[in-house]
Amino acid sequence: MEPMLYTVQEVAKILKCNPSRVYELKKAGLLPFLKLGQLKCRREAVEEFLRKYEGYDVSDPNNIVPLSVGSE
Repeated sequence: MEPMLYTVQEVAKILKCNPSRVYELKKAGLLPFLKLGQLKCRREAVEEFLRKYEGYDVSDPNNIVPLSVGSE
């Protein structure tokens, strides 16, 4: 069975980024967490984040822009 809650490190692994980026997403209010000993994020919240921001550049969580055609 797939876990319902992910730690910051697990979310970072799923998003293929480092934990500091996950903390930035949390601080910007883009990815909700709860604290149960340590910060945890619901699986559904991660999935919703990926759906909502697909096709966007979220490198700067405070300035989200659509990806340009041909940009990387």
